[in-house]
Amino acid sequence: MNRDRIRPAVLIVLAIAIGAVGWSGTVQALPVAMLFPVLWGMAPSRGVAALVALGYFLAASRGLPQGVANFYAADLWPGLLLWLVASASFVMVHAALWTPRLGLARAAQYLAATVLMALPPFGIIGWAQPITAAGVLFPGWGWWGLAAIAAGLAMMTSRYWPAAVLVMLSLWLWSAAVWTEPRLPEGWRGVDLELGKTLGRDQSLERQRVLIATVLASDDGKPRSVVLPESALGFWTPTVERLWRNALRDRELTVIAGAAVLAGDGYDNALVAISAQNAEILYRERMPVPGSMWQPWRMLTGESGGARAHFFGNPAVEIDGTRIAPLICYEQLIVWPVLQSMLHSPDIIVAVGNGWWTTGTSIVAIQHLSTVAWSKMFDVPLVGAVNIQAKGE
Repeated sequence: MNRDRIRPAVLIVLAIAIGAVGWSGTVQALPVAMLFPVLWGMAPSRGVAALVALGYFLAASRGLPQGVANFYAADLWPGLLLWLVASASFVMVHAALWTPRLGLARAAQYLAATVLMALPPFGIIGWAQPITAAGVLFPGWGWWGLAAIAAGLAMMTSRYWPAAVLVMLSLWLWSAAVWTEPRLPEGWRGVDLELGKTLGRDQSLERQRVLIATVLASDDGKPRSVVLPESALGFWTPTVERLWRNALRDRELTVIAGAAVLAGDGYDNALVAISAQNAEILYRERMPVPGSMWQPWRMLTGESGGARAHFFGNPAVEIDGTRIAPLICYEQLIVWPVLQSMLHSPDIIVAVGNGWWTTGTSIVAIQHLSTVAWSKMFDVPLVGAVNIQAKGE
């Protein structure tokens, strides 16, 4: 009797530990998240399976309350509420698809839960997916790596999970021994900034000149493309375009930077490409941050505003003969944008973010480890640029 009472508590505590360690922001710790389906499969009831999923998800996304408090300059309560709401989809899907039946039934149910959490609508907040560990365990395998980790996760739910863990551990040790960082694409450079919350909000020409000087200072004649973080340019206007194009005159350089592009009923969180000869909107974000940016309820009330979600639009774009897979901030935390982009065989991944609000959390590190994992699995070079809080603020 006591054992029956202790077992659920142990499973929940272990799920919390797995979520915390697997999503600590260290790439090599990511395979720990693959132990989640073992605990899910061991749950003695649907209710315990739900609590296991809740513990794992809350631990993995533990930076959300502090991040929300930073973003809105508020106390922790709104962030805590959003934290619990965000976990609802993950918990409901994994609770609904839990089954007491062993064998193929349980494995199929878990894979179904994984697919549901990877694709919209559930995939809109489908963070902390264990399949992301494929990039650590199967670097260079591409789509075969995705199939291999799906098979491994399915086996984790069966009675043969000790053998699956042993195989995973062997692959993990091999990966750690030969691990290298993703390749930086030749001719590309990412520029990280420490301008805090003023980036994108300071619309002055002086701020634009500071950014231009930063880009030109990084031009040693080697890069042909320089990437700036999300929101770097603020609102994209003809004045900003002219200023940048004039600054790049007589230089063989293209700048790819984040900007907000006004639309009739809101705005697009976008990437623009600027050179001396031309300027264009290169990419419109498929999945802005739900709540703070993407606010679909505005359509129901007839209000305008908020960032538009382009969902499955423009998964890969081309510039100067190079096909890139763009990922802006939140898109780095979920699965379907990167997999959709990989279907188009891009030459490089361009990942940008504006993480000033993540101070005191591991959110930026988790975004980075996710893009690194996918870059390694598909063997696609990665260039990134992020803005963080200025030192001392």
